[in-house]
Amino acid sequence: MTPTLHAICLFAGVASMSFLFAKVEIHIEGDKGWAASLPTWRIEKHWLLDLFFGGRTLTGYHAWMLSFMLAAFHFPALVLGDWSWRYEALVMAAFIVFWILEDLLWFLLNPAWGWRRFDRVNVTWHRYWLLWFPTDYWIFTVVAAGLGWFALRPAG
Repeated sequence: MTPTLHAICLFAGVASMSFLFAKVEIHIEGDKGWAASLPTWRIEKHWLLDLFFGGRTLTGYHAWMLSFMLAAFHFPALVLGDWSWRYEALVMAAFIVFWILEDLLWFLLNPAWGWRRFDRVNVTWHRYWLLWFPTDYWIFTVVAAGLGWFALRPAG
């Protein structure tokens, strides 16, 4: 498989997973984003949240869900018994793209939200925005692209 075809297939698979998981989260959270109505612990403010989480609250729900999905993305390495830095870069690129798409799809597919409410005024848990999207989307898209380039570049 060529690197381009590999990237296209990987993106299609990640997009499909993002769609499915967004639908799950819509059923879990309803119209209350960022686990606002879930019975879970919360860390509202911490400098590490500003650095790694876009200033968002860390909830028990999100900590466990992120951990579960990170383990799921790494599971094929355990099944195959094979790992490399290129593999890790590709897994992390896919993991990042998964969360960007899943978060966006949560808004677009959620009957209580949609494009009309996807903005800095209504989506208060995304504190920083650039143009029409949370800053995290832009930053992590660049990070994922760099990781994907590293993983899929020709060997040599």
